[in-house]
Amino acid sequence: MKTICRPTHGAGSQLHCTDWSKSTDLCVVPAFYPAEDRVKMAVSLRCFLRTGKNAVSALQRRGFHRTLPAAVQVTVRDALNQAMDEELERDERVFLMGEEVAQYDGAYKVSRGLWKKYGDKRIIDTPISEMGFAGIAVGAAMAGLRPICEFMTFNFSMQAIDQVINSAAKTYYMSAGLQSVPIVFRGPNGASAGVAAQHSQCFAAWYAHCPGLKVVSPWNSEDAKGLLKSAIRDDNPVVFLENELMYGVPFEMSEESQSKDFTIPIGKAKVERQGNHVTVVTHSRYVSHCLDAAAVLAKEGIECEVINLRTIRPLDVESIETSVMKTNHLVTVEGGWPQFGVGAEICARVMEGPAFNYLDSPVTRVTGVDIPMPYAKILEDHSLPQIKDIIFSVKKTLNV
Repeated sequence: MKTICRPTHGAGSQLHCTDWSKSTDLCVVPAFYPAEDRVKMAVSLRCFLRTGKNAVSALQRRGFHRTLPAAVQVTVRDALNQAMDEELERDERVFLMGEEVAQYDGAYKVSRGLWKKYGDKRIIDTPISEMGFAGIAVGAAMAGLRPICEFMTFNFSMQAIDQVINSAAKTYYMSAGLQSVPIVFRGPNGASAGVAAQHSQCFAAWYAHCPGLKVVSPWNSEDAKGLLKSAIRDDNPVVFLENELMYGVPFEMSEESQSKDFTIPIGKAKVERQGNHVTVVTHSRYVSHCLDAAAVLAKEGIECEVINLRTIRPLDVESIETSVMKTNHLVTVEGGWPQFGVGAEICARVMEGPAFNYLDSPVTRVTGVDIPMPYAKILEDHSLPQIKDIIFSVKKTLNV
């Protein structure tokens, strides 16, 4: 029975207790209502309280004052950190090793806090010897662990490319399927800013050329978290290509993507913007460039469909073909060199498939310039795709 204690005016201002389920006391209803309405309201309130939990359930079903939870802003760096933290907690076989990943929290602070939480056995600082620690990581994967091998930059992975290609990528095939190598090679890939020729290469096409590897290239925070968790859980070696310039960029993450069970399947692209005039296919940092270019072109009446590849190998050709069959035009955008690049592969696959007959003009590629990266900033800017280059190529493809 519902009882309420309310103060009454008078000597001592004592509390007066009223059983609302029996009362029609007008004092329980605000005095500014007319007396007749106050009686009706008191009776209604009494009937409501008698219904107990059923009334509360009814209110809950009606969803009063419910709003969708607001999306949270998370940087790409923190999304990667969350993914590793959750997988380290979920599976004791997972560990991280690389240069400065432990006590220094990582060269780019991607592993911040993990060493303090998991200790020396699972967050391991290594010497500056990529060939050595990559080989240790591959051996650990063959022995049943799930290492995450961080390269401070993928330019340094060239020191360990024999371990990545010959030891990790080919072993499952050479063992007739008896020996899997569940390992993730991750780190920043492609051009950064002002680090010249030896630290500015994109390795997407390099590693995607090799059978036995999966190659992933995330763009935003949701990509980074969902794809890294899938890569860690995968039984195949995965090359996970991040971008240094994206680490500090915040993106909205939905409530679903903040779940510990959230993953994104490897090998599936995502349409980031719908359009019907031209398909623009890209990956990593250049998804942002393409979306910005599409926004400018939309003001001129040109609607671009922007596809974020997410995965370079296996390539989601089906999503590209479906879009091309709708738009009849295709532009590819990447930061790597043009020869034998990701865009070149997309061109070949489209030409060899059913979408070729739907093209109304040749495919256009937007790539990095075919030179080693200059150090001077103005030359560096001219060596990489810019928003104006994408706009120009789209208009060229559409002949406008």
